[in-house]
Amino acid sequence: MSRPRIVIVGAGFAGYRTARTLSRLTRHQADITLLNPTDYFLYLPLLPQVAAGILEPRRVSVSLSGTLPHVRLVLGEADGIDLDGRTVHYTGPEGGEGTLAYDRLVLAAGSVNKLLPIPGVAEHAHGFRGLPEALYLRDHVTRQVELAAAADDRAECAARCTFVVVGAGYTGTEVAAHGAMYTDAQVRRHPMRTGMRPRWMLLDVAPRVMPEMDERLSRTAERVLRQRGVDVRMGTSVKEATHDGVVLTDGSTVDTRTLVWCVGVRPDPLVESLGLPMERGRLLVDPHLQVPGRPELFACGDVAAVPDLNQPGQYTPMTAQHAWRHGKVCAHNVVASLGRGQRRAYRHRDMGFVVDLGGAKAAANPLGLPMSGPAAGAVTRGYHLAAMPGNRVRVAADWLLDAVLPRQAVQLGLVRSWSVPLESSSPEVARVPGRPEQSGKDAGTAGTAGTAGTAGKHADGDEGKKQPGGEPAKGQPGGEPGKNQPGGEPGKNQPGGEPGKNQPGGEPAKNQPGGEPAERGPDASAGSRSHGERAKRSQSGSPRASGKPRRAVEAAGPRSARGGSGKPGKSSRASGTGSAGKRPTAPSGPSRSAGQPADPGPEPPAHQPPPGPDIAPGPVRRTDGRAVEGDS
Repeated sequence: MSRPRIVIVGAGFAGYRTARTLSRLTRHQADITLLNPTDYFLYLPLLPQVAAGILEPRRVSVSLSGTLPHVRLVLGEADGIDLDGRTVHYTGPEGGEGTLAYDRLVLAAGSVNKLLPIPGVAEHAHGFRGLPEALYLRDHVTRQVELAAAADDRAECAARCTFVVVGAGYTGTEVAAHGAMYTDAQVRRHPMRTGMRPRWMLLDVAPRVMPEMDERLSRTAERVLRQRGVDVRMGTSVKEATHDGVVLTDGSTVDTRTLVWCVGVRPDPLVESLGLPMERGRLLVDPHLQVPGRPELFACGDVAAVPDLNQPGQYTPMTAQHAWRHGKVCAHNVVASLGRGQRRAYRHRDMGFVVDLGGAKAAANPLGLPMSGPAAGAVTRGYHLAAMPGNRVRVAADWLLDAVLPRQAVQLGLVRSWSVPLESSSPEVARVPGRPEQSGKDAGTAGTAGTAGTAGKHADGDEGKKQPGGEPAKGQPGGEPGKNQPGGEPGKNQPGGEPGKNQPGGEPAKNQPGGEPAERGPDASAGSRSHGERAKRSQSGSPRASGKPRRAVEAAGPRSARGGSGKPGKSSRASGTGSAGKRPTAPSGPSRSAGQPADPGPEPPAHQPPPGPDIAPGPVRRTDGRAVEGDS
């Protein structure tokens, strides 16, 4: 008899705990496969400390292959489930497709950023759900403070050192608390010329901070925030977001270059395509975490609406604490469905919450006992060390070093604005050159916000030029370094310069070989473009129909300057110019299901970021047939 096949979709709190418990319970008598976009489990509660420079990113990333023995890891994102055929269709990180057959399926896909229909939010705000977003925010805040310190204009300085956080829940409160400490430390070492200080604002339509938690925790957190100078405004939110600031619901305008969106999350849209009963976007399950009518299908974590047996008629909230405990019960019930052991109903007793406010400050109510100050700080960090499935010694070492040494306030530039759009359905994966992006499952949310499939402008001044995941605007605050700055982009009359604007296909740099096409002329120069040109293409692809794979490969996100369009991640440097630098054009945004073109030759780089301090420009091709230095 063949061994049963168990597939787990997602390695968040619920999925990781399910896989770990199954690995122990099955005793090598089942084939366990874990499908996840990354090879690590992210301990999300400590993510604000990564953004504040306290912890290094790998400290909150626990290796899946290193901590899950006898579990097969498959890198990819599920984009379709055939319930009748018992298969899961997925797309790998380099665009390859695959199918996993199962006898038992556990859906633990987690949640994604929740957008609201507020003009400009999707274009100018950034979320806080994954490592790429935390690293981007850390670099962006550091850069804004450094630019503000060097500015002579008080208005520019005030805008750059104003940081707006929307959402006063668990995440938003910690981001504002840690962020205020981080920027204050920067300014103490390097005072601003204008004498101003960083200003943090925390907005929420709720009547108090952390409304879903105990009122005493709420009062403690708000007191600490106000002591640090955070402008806490309850009953207020963003009415409109622009490049230069935000308009609040009370009619006031705040000039800022930073808008952090921590309003909340929504279940991963994967479960919507199954056609099964739902409850506010979550898949309805019984107290045993099993989908009624589908004995082979289980769901846990944020995608599951689990009945709360302690409060009849309600469902367990979408918190990490519940997801972690869902995973253990789910694993026991999966094994029971295979004929080993007894089923368990999920019942959870609230053990309290902890909120880390930075330094020695925290708010906690373990076992219902309210605490604040250093005692709460010790309890909070002790809880996190106990709850982490790995890296405990490294985390404790980073905390110790942070207590005795100053933080390193440097911007590494590893994550750019267009890499972490708010509408992204995969906040745990940054958009990178050469990798196809997934847009299908964003369509519903992004469409609600009026920005379907676009990243557009961002709060730090990066502008997508109306292209999804587009190229950052040049010379904008917080974006790419200016053209005349060290490490910046060459001027228009320099080799490798910026393409002209207002041209459908981009304009070759002036005074460069190939000449300058007529203003606003048709894109007739697609076959003979100068080496300074960067072609821009729109995303394509649409969400798949219900019951079918819902994501489609889109051409969003910059490609490497080397990459053609034959296959994702492959370079086509050898085939190139045919005659005088001509390049065959390729169809824009092929879908994953489409076959390869007859001539998969090189195409103009899509959304290629200009040369800067953090991304190498790659090889440069000339149009006059002569090789340039470094070209092979």
